Amino acid sequence: MKSAPGICLWYLLAATDAFGAGPLVDIRSYSPVIALDIRYATAMNFTGKPVAGYQSAKCLLHEPAARALAAAEVDLRGRGLGLIVYDCYRPQRAVAEFMAWSKAPDDPISKAIYYPDLDKSSLVPNYIAEKSGHSKGATADVGLLDCRSAPCRPLDMGVPFDFFGTQANTDWAGASPEQRQARQQLLQVMAAHGFVNYPLEWWHYTWKAGPLPDEAYDFPVE
Repeated sequence: MKSAPGICLWYLLAATDAFGAGPLVDIRSYSPVIALDIRYATAMNFTGKPVAGYQSAKCLLHEPAARALAAAEVDLRGRGLGLIVYDCYRPQRAVAEFMAWSKAPDDPISKAIYYPDLDKSSLVPNYIAEKSGHSKGATADVGLLDCRSAPCRPLDMGVPFDFFGTQANTDWAGASPEQRQARQQLLQVMAAHGFVNYPLEWWHYTWKAGPLPDEAYDFPVE
């Protein structure tokens, strides 16, 4: 006997909550093929180590935002492209760790890679904030993949995810025509599915097409 769609959705949300995702769902429940590169679960980020609260490399979002992100991925696949996800829900304990990092002495390697042209003291609040929209479960950091041949490969966006500086601005004047086109393609498809870009970061998008709880969470990603 087939289950009613409402029952299936209830079961999915209940099961997700049982595994510690609170009110959020795993993007892989809606888009099994979406590429994940959750940097804060690894040492490949500006802090140089796995970040507090990232016990698993998952993308958790409120269900409407997850559905919208999955729909954007479907649209892109139809054009020979795809999404790569760098971050989604971010526990508040991770935000606190970022703030502590911003007050610590420079690591020369991190500075050379992530903020070569800025003083660390200037990263707050434009790039690192005491309260992050990521903690509310509707924000995702994403990039574009070229999937016209296997395997998919990241498109050149000008600077990498989590680069601090004007080069990361979505409308950076110094971007090459190819980089500008890639940023605009990402902007257009995300906007078509209800996501709004943060202009200082080409990768940062928040779903605002409908009401969601205005609550920041601190449960770990696991």
